[in-house]
Amino acid sequence: MSAKEKSTAWWQSAVIYEIAAISFQDSNGDGYGDLPGLLQRIDYLKWLGVGAVWLTPIYKSPDQDFGYDISDFCAVDPRCGTMQDFERVRDALHAAGIRLILDFVPNHTSDQHAWFQENRTSRNNRKADWYVWAEAGPNGGPPNNWLSRFGGSGWEWCEARRQFYYHSFLTSQPDLNWRNAKVRQAMANVMRFWLDRGVDGFRVDASAVLIKDELLRDNPRDPEADDNTPPPQKYAPVFTDDRPEAMGCIEFIRSVLDEYDERLLCGEVQGKTDRIGHFYGNDKPRMHLPLNFALLDTEWNAIALQATIDAYYNAIPDGGWPDFVIGGHDKHRVASKLGEAQSRILAILLMTLRGTPFLFAGDEFGAEQVKIPPDRIRDPFEKLVKGFGLNRDPERAPLRWDDTGQGGFTTVEPWLPLDEDRSRNIEAQRREKRSLLHLYREVIALRDREPCLLHGEYRPQRAHNDIFWFARTLDKSEILVGLNLCGEPRLWEWQGRGVTLISTHLDREQDKVEGPMHLRPNEGVVIKLNP
Repeated sequence: MSAKEKSTAWWQSAVIYEIAAISFQDSNGDGYGDLPGLLQRIDYLKWLGVGAVWLTPIYKSPDQDFGYDISDFCAVDPRCGTMQDFERVRDALHAAGIRLILDFVPNHTSDQHAWFQENRTSRNNRKADWYVWAEAGPNGGPPNNWLSRFGGSGWEWCEARRQFYYHSFLTSQPDLNWRNAKVRQAMANVMRFWLDRGVDGFRVDASAVLIKDELLRDNPRDPEADDNTPPPQKYAPVFTDDRPEAMGCIEFIRSVLDEYDERLLCGEVQGKTDRIGHFYGNDKPRMHLPLNFALLDTEWNAIALQATIDAYYNAIPDGGWPDFVIGGHDKHRVASKLGEAQSRILAILLMTLRGTPFLFAGDEFGAEQVKIPPDRIRDPFEKLVKGFGLNRDPERAPLRWDDTGQGGFTTVEPWLPLDEDRSRNIEAQRREKRSLLHLYREVIALRDREPCLLHGEYRPQRAHNDIFWFARTLDKSEILVGLNLCGEPRLWEWQGRGVTLISTHLDREQDKVEGPMHLRPNEGVVIKLNP
C-alpha cells in the first residue's frame, strides 16, 4: 500500500448516504419513520455498500421545519424513538462498518427551547444576549429590511422585552447570537455530548449565516430580481449571509471536533463555486468537506459538465478534498431532471470522480419527485412562499420499499404520500440484476476495489461529440471513464487497449476492448488500460 493510501481518512473513501429517518422506515405504525425502523434496514445499507450514514435531525422538536427547529439538542424526539434506540442504531451501523454523522444546527433553536424561553422574559436575565435582538426602527417597525427565507420580515416583536428578535427562517426559529462566547461554549458542549456517544462527525446546517452584520445595515435590492423571483430573494443578502466573521465560527466548531480522533466536519455552504475554497480554511482548518452541489446545478450536457467539474476542482485549495452531492432533503430529485437512462450515467460519474460521493436515500433506485396534493403539503416554504416551486415535500416523501399500498414503509397512511408508481421500488430493483440499484451497488464496490478510483489523480480530457470523459491515474495504473450524454450512439475516441470494469448496462464486465469504440445511447463505460 502506498503512503498516499495509508494517509487516507475514512471519509475520503466512504460513500455517504443521507437519511431522513422520518421517511426511511416506520416501525410502530404511526406513519412516521423512526430509529427502530432504520435499525431494521441496516442490512440493506450494508448490502448497498455505503460507508457512512448522515441523519437529518433526530433531536427533540415541535417539527415545524422538518426537525430543524430544535427544542433540546441533547435529547431524541419521542417520535423518532429514544436515546437507547439511537445507541442501538449507532452500534449496529458500526458493527456493519458504517460510520454515523448527525446534522448539527448551530444557527437557531426552536422558540420552545429552554434557552429562548428564559432569554425572551427580560433584557437582564442570565441568557439575555444569547439570541439576536435589536431595538425597533424609527417608525416603531423592524430594525431594518432583513427578510426571512420563509417570507416577510426576519424580525419578530417580543412584548416582554420591547424588542425585536431575528429569525433567518421561521418566526419560531430564533437565531442564536454567535458573537456571545457563552453561546459558543454551549454549542460546543452539544457537540461533545454526541461525540462522546460515538458519533463520527457532523454536517453543519446553514453555516454561512451564523453571523449577521453588527451594524444592522440594510441589504441592497438584487438588480437581477424580477417577477419570477421569490419575495425573500428580492434583496441581496450582503449583510446577513456569508459574513467574514462566520468563518471564525466554523473554525471554532472545527476546533471542538478536532478534540476527537477521526471525526468528519462537512456542511452546507453558500455562494458560487469560486467561494467554496474559503470553507476549507486558511491558516486555521474549517470543514473537511464543504458540500458541493455542482452536479445538481449544472446543465446536463458534455460541454457544460466539463466546465462545471473543472471550475470546481480549480476552486479547491491545496490539500483540500473534493466531494460531489447528487441529492438532499431540500434538493429536487435528480432522477426527475435526468430520467432513468441518464441517472445511470450519473451513477458511474459520481463513483469515479475524485472525491467523496453523497447520496440522498432513494437516489440509488431512481426515486423521483412525488406529487403532493395541496391538502397534504407540510413544508412551510410552500405554505408561506407559494407559487415559486419551493416545496421540498416532493423529495422528502417516504421511500417505497415494495409495491404494496403503503410501500413497505408503514402499515397506515404515511406522513407524506408515496410515489404513485408502485413499480419503482427497492425490492423490485434488488430482484432485477441490471437495475439502477444494482448498478449503484456494483460501482460502489468497484470504487472500493480499485485504488486508482479512490486515490488516483483526475485527468480531464476534451469533451466532444456528446462524450464526457476523463482518466484516473495512480502510479502505473490508469482508468478511463467515458460517458455518452445523449440518446444516440456516439464514437468515443480514446486510444489503447484495456478491459471493461463496468458499464451502465451491466453487460460488458471484463470485456477486452480497444479504442476508439462506440458507446450505445446513454451508455457509460469504465475501462482499465493494460499496463
